[in-house]
Order: sequence, then structure tokens, then C-alpha cells
Amino acid sequence: MGWASCCKRADGAEPGRRKKKKDTAWRIFSLKELQSATNNFNYDNKLGEGGFGSVYWGQLWDGSQIAVKRLKSWSNKAETEFAVEVEILARVRHKSLLSLRGYCSEGQERLIVYDYMPNLSIHSQLHGQHAAECNLGWERRMKIATDSAEGIAYLHHYATPHIIHRDVKASNVLLDSNFQARVADFGFAKLIPDGATHVTTKVKGTLGYLAPEYAMLGKASESCDVFSFGIMLLELASGKKPVEKLNPTTKRTITEWALPLARDKKFKEIADPKLNGNFVEDELKRMVLVGLACSQNKPEQRPIMSEVVELLKGESAEKLSNLENDDMFKPEQISSFQGSSGPDSSDCITEEKSSKADAIEEAVDSSETVPSAR
Repeated sequence: MGWASCCKRADGAEPGRRKKKKDTAWRIFSLKELQSATNNFNYDNKLGEGGFGSVYWGQLWDGSQIAVKRLKSWSNKAETEFAVEVEILARVRHKSLLSLRGYCSEGQERLIVYDYMPNLSIHSQLHGQHAAECNLGWERRMKIATDSAEGIAYLHHYATPHIIHRDVKASNVLLDSNFQARVADFGFAKLIPDGATHVTTKVKGTLGYLAPEYAMLGKASESCDVFSFGIMLLELASGKKPVEKLNPTTKRTITEWALPLARDKKFKEIADPKLNGNFVEDELKRMVLVGLACSQNKPEQRPIMSEVVELLKGESAEKLSNLENDDMFKPEQISSFQGSSGPDSSDCITEEKSSKADAIEEAVDSSETVPSAR
């Protein structure tokens, strides 16, 4: 089945096309135009590559910079992921979601075009090629947290039908020239029918970010995105990766490390050392508490994304107080976190995306492909 047929709406129109011209923000590119923009997909233009194919930097005739995701080979699976991503990107418009510039579907070539994100991703800023530059001061981190939360809340609560991302992580939150956060890579996303609590699906995603119920049972829901977002919040606050190796045989998740410190009110010890103490302690505490609340093993105990936005912004002193005084933060309580009860999602599943070096992962971040590129 070709992309055009599988992605048309019931009325026969292609997704994203509107009767009002001003609402059509993307267009169809010709293969020749994208070949010209990327110097015929020159190796020097390559931002990264992975199981899906490659991502290239390009420049259009008007001088605007783009990132082009090029599927490496045609297959029914590749066609489906291409169709899903274009369909969802054509549906959504939000300041914190990476926008679709357009696509190309000629012969067996499948390409998706996005704006180029010059500051790559949270991952590249914390752990990759930009880590040494310390570009993410506390004010930027807090804004990235709230903006990306608003983007995911839009998918969960305001998009029609609702959308679950299924691969929320630091390398999928891209940063534009002003460090505005853009949630990216919708190749694994799912549309949730009205009234459905979850969809059962083949597990896809990234180790360390997978909610236990999804990793074990394939039950994908908005709450799975909440879990992944909680891990990312802890990563943003601490500068640590989701899972770290303590020795060749022992791993520790970020929640296992952060929870005891939060229970002992040692929030300053959680802060990324690269901040050199330059952070707002109340905001740091808020980010850590919300991150831990989101990444509980039991999905029914996690907040929903609209609540996450409210908590991060500190809009309800009562809700923040209730969160801080929750049983999960009492030292004598047994946690319902990874490693305390339930499986460690970092060990539950073999990641379906091919693993690449950090340099490639963060480079691909510059388009929306980053995560898929790994």
C-alpha cells in the first residue's frame, strides 16, 4: 500500500491539508529538490544514521536549513512507520512539538523534512558533543521541562484523537536556536481511540525509559509517556543518564539513586554538578519530586501530563505540598519504583532500535530522527 492511500482521511484529503490555505504549513518536496538541498545526500551532510536510514542536513533555495530523514530501504514496515510519522506530524501544531516541513514520496524513496534544530537535543547538551559547553543553565532546564511537558500534554489531552508518543527521552527533545524545546520523533506514536484506556502493541522504545507495564505486557498508554518523561526530568535535574553501570555486573537506575536522596531532603546532592550550585532550590525540588512521582512502577499512581505541567509551574501550592508529603517520600516506606518492586525496564527488553555511538545519536537529534536513528 502506498503512503498516499494509507494516510488519507475519510474524506479523501491528505492529512494536514485544510480548506483554509493559512492552515497548510507543510508541502510535498520533489526528490530533485531534496537532492539539491543535501548535495545529493552527501556523506559530509549526514547528521546520523540508524536502523531506519539516515538523516541529512540541508539548505533550501531560500536559505532555510532543514533536516531530512531518508528511509534506507523500502519495506512494508518502513512504509508504515513513515506513514504514521507523517500522519501524526500533519495533525499536530504546538510550539513544543517539532513541526513537519514536508515529505517526499517518489518511487521507493521516502523522505520526511523538518526544521533543523541547531542545538540538537537534551541528550547532546547533557551527555554528548555539547556537554562540555555547559549551555543548559538552570533557567533553561526549567523552561525545557515545562515546555516539553506542555507539548506531551497537548498530545495526550488536546489532540484528536489522543496520541501517545511511546519514545519520550532526552534525545527526542530537540532544541532550537533559542533552546526552545521541541518534542520529536513520532515514528512509534499511536493514536488512541475514544474511550480506550490503552493499546496493546509490540514493544518499541529505549531502554531505561520504558514503563514496566509496557516493557512486560506491551500495554501502551498515556501513563507510559508519563513514566518516560519522569525519567527525563530526573536526567535534566541531575545530569545523570537513566541507567548507570556501577561495575561490570551491577547497574543502577536514576530513580534508585535519586529516591533515597529525596526522602532525606538532600535535593542539592541531586543537582547536576555542572550547575555549580546555580539553581533555584524550590524549582529543583519540584522537578525532582515530579520526576519521581511520574516514574513510579504503578501507572495508577502517576500523575497525568496536565497535572505534571501544573506541578512544574508551581501553580498549586496545595498539590505541591500533598506531593511532598506523599507516602512515597517517607523514609520508612517501600518504594514502588524500578528495582524495588517490579522489573527494571532496562533489563526487560532488548531495544529494537540499533545501538550506535553517542556521537551519531546526538547528531541525529538535530532532526526529529535522533532517537530513531539509534
